[in-house]
This record gives sequence, C-alpha cells and structure tokens, in this order.
Amino acid sequence: MNKTIVELMQVPEERRDLNWLKNSLQSAIEVELSTLPPYLCALWSIKNQSEPAYQLIDGIGLEEMLHMGLACNMLTTIGGIPQINTSLPAYPGPLPGGVRPALTVYLAGLSKDYLKDVFMEIEYPESGPIVMALGETYTTIGAFYNAILTAFKDLSPPITGKNQLTGMVGDNDLYAITSIAEVEKAINEIKQQGEGTSQLPTAPDFGGELAHYYKYAEIWHGNELEYKDGKWQYTGKCIPFPDVYPMLPIPAGGYPSPSQEAKNALQAFDAQFMKVLNFLQSAWASGNKSELGKAIGAMRGLETLAVALMHIPLPEGNGVYGPQFKLAT
Repeated sequence: MNKTIVELMQVPEERRDLNWLKNSLQSAIEVELSTLPPYLCALWSIKNQSEPAYQLIDGIGLEEMLHMGLACNMLTTIGGIPQINTSLPAYPGPLPGGVRPALTVYLAGLSKDYLKDVFMEIEYPESGPIVMALGETYTTIGAFYNAILTAFKDLSPPITGKNQLTGMVGDNDLYAITSIAEVEKAINEIKQQGEGTSQLPTAPDFGGELAHYYKYAEIWHGNELEYKDGKWQYTGKCIPFPDVYPMLPIPAGGYPSPSQEAKNALQAFDAQFMKVLNFLQSAWASGNKSELGKAIGAMRGLETLAVALMHIPLPEGNGVYGPQFKLAT
C-alpha cells in the first residue's frame, strides 16, 4: 500500500530514495486529478460561458490538467507508470494523501461558499503577500512539491526521457522532462500557477497571471485584484457573480434514488469520464500521443453530458442533478 502524503513527508530526507520519489509523484498526480471534478462542476454550472467567472475557472482547470501531465512526465522519466484510472477520492471527502486534513471536498455548482470553503482552501498558498501565517502545521501542496524537488536534486536519479507526452493544454505547453532543470521548471510552474510566490500573487516566470488562489478570490470578492496604494487589494474591475444551475452538493455515496432519466444521464457521464481516464492511462503507459489526443476528444464530450444533468430537477424540487464522477465498471 502506498504511503499517504503526510506519511511521505514524515520520512527523513536522508531516507527519501527512488521509491519514495515515485510514490510521491504518484500522490501528486492523484492530488492534481482530484481537483478537477469539483472545479469542473462549478465551471459547467455557469450558464453563460462569456462570464468572466467562467473564463477564470476554465483557465484554472486547464492548468490543473497541465500540472497532472507534468507530474506524469516526471514519473515516467524516472521509470514509473502513472496510475490514473484505478481510483478517485470519494466526494465528499478529504484530498488524497492527507494534505489539508480539515478540508472536505464536495461536488456542487458554483457558489460563494464553495469558492471560500473548498477552492480557496485547496489552493491555499504556502506563503504570500495576501495570506498571513496562522501557525498551521498541515502539509500544503506547495510544501510537498518542494520536497519532491529536493529529492530529485539529492538523488539525481537516471532521467530516461521515456514515455514523455508533449503538446498544448489550452494556452500552456506540456513539455518533456529530460533533465533536473526541467524538473525544477515544472515544479516552479505548478507552484506559481497554484499559489503565486512568497512576494507576488502571480506566476511571474510563467506569463505573470494571477495564481489560482487569487483568481478564485477575485470571483468571491467580486472585483479584480490590483496593486494600489502600496498593497494588493480586491478593488479592481467588477467581476459579477454569474447565473448558475442550482446543482446542490452531492450526498455521500451519490444520489440515493435517482429517477430513471437521471440514472441514465449519470451513467452516460460516468462512462464518458471513464473513457477519458482509460485513454490517459494508456497514453502515459506507452508514451502514445494519439491516446492523449483521444483523451482530449473524449473530455470535450463531458460538458454536454454534465449540463444535461443540470437540466434534470431533483425529486425534492430544490435543485438539479450534477455529475458524480464515479469510476464506471
């Protein structure tokens, strides 16, 4: 059984061997993948794709896909095989590996509570100009990636360049990992795009856009973040909160007694989602770029199926269904 991230972080640095590194990269893949279902539920619940909030969340989702791809490339280049289609975390539930242990991640449509209680907690910066130190002792995702980079530098493992997948993910470049320098670039990109830097709420080395935490905070505050009067504050251009489908949080174990229409729609979504995961698994197991293309093609069909679910009222009449992201058998 693989160790949790918390357990991996408790291993002394001098005992972090190649197996530790492979296990850690697999855990990183699982964390990146686990963020996609909640982010996509919120994205697809927005009725008008021209809304600024839609554009912000869509960009974040594409970057999370990039981060998962970079973690897969880091694992395959040192001889590992990513496990993508074997398990997903249960929703509602914690993030994989025990990071942010007090956080419960659930699936729902976009709301201010969802932004504050889930998304901004997932992306909580390790440090930064907005977030003040509160004395927490939990492991952040950024701290975990720091440990992975340190292990790469300490071990200098053979980097084979095998089974590397490359291409554009939205506006971002998925590149091969063939050196320690490229490992460091990938980890810095993942961290900066998610959290910003210790001095800035942006990713200065990767386009200068706001990090995910601050983009979500812009939607929550309703204004763009700007540097004004010597400090960062949410006083910029208005970001109206969008009109959304009322997808209520999905209960533990999924919907207890869906109508036949809803059951068919739920199964159709899960089957399509499983296709995506299977293609991704095949792509990184073999380094076959055409399988990655098939995954991207299958992924494009998910939004239509999700929105179809959001047009089906719940039996109680107080909301609508949404995708459960269950592994289809």
